[in-house]
Amino acid sequence: MTKDELQVVVQRGIKALSTYFEPAEYGDAIDAALRDTGFSLPTSTNFQITWLIDRTKRHLFFMLYTESAHKFKAKQFSLHQRFEHYGKLIKGMDDNFIRAQEEEMYQFAGVNAKQAYGHQIASGFAYDSLTGKDITYESGNRVGINPSDTE
Repeated sequence: MTKDELQVVVQRGIKALSTYFEPAEYGDAIDAALRDTGFSLPTSTNFQITWLIDRTKRHLFFMLYTESAHKFKAKQFSLHQRFEHYGKLIKGMDDNFIRAQEEEMYQFAGVNAKQAYGHQIASGFAYDSLTGKDITYESGNRVGINPSDTE
């Protein structure tokens, strides 16, 4: 997914609210989402796409939230509700993001989970399978390490 594709998906996701934003504001929200997650575009990973969409929407909602706060007046009950709903929505999205960072830390770090745990290093002793001769100290003998850096 490219930045332009992400913008289209987000615009479709927020439907009528998309009329409140300029194209540059979408770019700002996408850039903020990239900074939040540490991901980069283009990407084809479903996990990264999901969180980039979510964080982009969160930053757009925050723009509406701050605009509603600026226009807030006590006698305008509907603006108060809008401000409160945006606040709850943003808080919920942030809580979900924090929980996902804790539960899926390997996805956000871009590493394989099994690489984070200990590795098994073989003893290095080796014998020729045909003759039974000790080949431990020969140059062709390699000590096995599992998992390897490519696994």
